[in-house]
Amino acid sequence: GTDYPTPDGTCIRDYIHVTDLVEAHILAMEYLPGSDRSGIFNLGYGHGYSVREVIDIAKKVTGTDFRVEETGRREGDPIELVADSSRIRKDLGWRPGYDDLEFIIKTAWDWERSL
Repeated sequence: GTDYPTPDGTCIRDYIHVTDLVEAHILAMEYLPGSDRSGIFNLGYGHGYSVREVIDIAKKVTGTDFRVEETGRREGDPIELVADSSRIRKDLGWRPGYDDLEFIIKTAWDWERSL
């Protein structure tokens, strides 16, 4: 949708680089064995990007002015969804390394083109 109460009217999400996701999984696997501890951890950078920002950066990175179809809101979609990763930072020592949307999209695009 394009009628959310956000600066550009699109919803906001917290995106994460796959390498940061993998590193968090490795820390979690090291955390669990031989321990009676378990936990639920959120991963994210603590701030979000709007759908329109993602589209604009994807167009820039790919050099393609692809067509975007704007539709209405999806039922139940929250306006903003941003993760609080303070627990995994505290308990597992996780620190994100790639908190840059353009870099996230560029590495995904480079991977896709290499296939």
